[in-house]
Amino acid sequence: MGSSAPARRERLLSDPDVFRYVAARIVSLTGSAVTFIAMPVLIYGITGSATWTSLVIVAEAVPYLVFGLWAGALADHADRRRMMVGADLMAAIALATVPVAFWFDSLTAVHVLVAAFVVRTIYVFFDAANQGALPTLVGRERLPAANALVAGGSTVAETVVPTLAGALIVVISPASIIAIDVLTFVASALLIRGIVRPLTGARPAQSTLRLSAVAEGTRFILRHEIIRVMIVIGVLVAFSAGSLMAILVVWADRTLGVQEGDWRLGMLFGAWGIGAVVGSILMPRLMRAFGGARAALIVLPFAAASGVTVALAETWLTGALAIAGWSLMYLVIATISVTLRQQVTPERLMSRVMTAGRMATFGVGYPLGAVAAGALAGVFDTDEAVLVCQLSLVLAAIIAWLSPLRSAPKRLDVAEG
Repeated sequence: MGSSAPARRERLLSDPDVFRYVAARIVSLTGSAVTFIAMPVLIYGITGSATWTSLVIVAEAVPYLVFGLWAGALADHADRRRMMVGADLMAAIALATVPVAFWFDSLTAVHVLVAAFVVRTIYVFFDAANQGALPTLVGRERLPAANALVAGGSTVAETVVPTLAGALIVVISPASIIAIDVLTFVASALLIRGIVRPLTGARPAQSTLRLSAVAEGTRFILRHEIIRVMIVIGVLVAFSAGSLMAILVVWADRTLGVQEGDWRLGMLFGAWGIGAVVGSILMPRLMRAFGGARAALIVLPFAAASGVTVALAETWLTGALAIAGWSLMYLVIATISVTLRQQVTPERLMSRVMTAGRMATFGVGYPLGAVAAGALAGVFDTDEAVLVCQLSLVLAAIIAWLSPLRSAPKRLDVAEG
């Protein structure tokens, strides 16, 4: 009989290097959860505009499209630990300008958007190194459990943090709350620096970084039919996520009657975390039982139904329940996609392939969803805007069931690079 999921997680955390890595990710993602709430509230408070609010999501997503391939190629050539530590420290400096400008009464909406863009650009380079570091640290066999552990731990924090942040926003400016995220970047850098084992696997001798190396990860994705389909599905799922997050504050205000400073806003964000916690527990079980490809086929129709349910919510309580269901499905699909790519990709291409996938989802799907939601919310009711954008999940489910995922084996081996 196989060991239980809690036992596997305990064994992972008994490894000091894995513990430091997981702690760094949870600390950093906790800070990001604070900024995730504070940034849209801050922009909406300054401008009162749904379009400006949606631009926060765009500013945070566009860097993947612009810098993703280069970041992945650099991470496959450079020392990943140094790259992650340096990125954390630079992000802390860039983000610190927001609360400092607020304290000196000179903060503008443009400043907030520029800061969001710069911090996200730095994060693209961090993430490129991070996506390649985890398989090296834990090994491919332990990837589903490790990814679920990181996702589950971070979302436990995200369950508590949004509620606390929502309460803090009542008495403290969102700009001041962002200072918490600055400190978490520094803490993450210190934890990653303390990891003893290498975060970069054995690689063949590599020449100077060239354009051909940058595109190699994309070529690998185009050749691998399962990963290719999962990327397309990922773009559609990210479109759904970007659209919902871009106008969540506006939707809460106009449809649910939950305004800025209302404690129920924190509860709505907290519902996201609760659903994701359940998803992080469910995901490795689904992958063990069915394999990643078949698990995606099972989950996607439920994800489509959850998106429509969000659009139909009329009270903050039904809205919170719908968001919890949506986030559960979102985390399962997103984590399955990431794990599949990590399991089949050779080490020498790991960061490039992972970042190319992130570029497609967060550089294309996410900002397009945000722009679409902002534009539709300016013309139609916000619940109608949410409904139209969530139809992308219906399309994702249809594509999945017409794709090679239906005949994919339960276990996928490392492909040739």
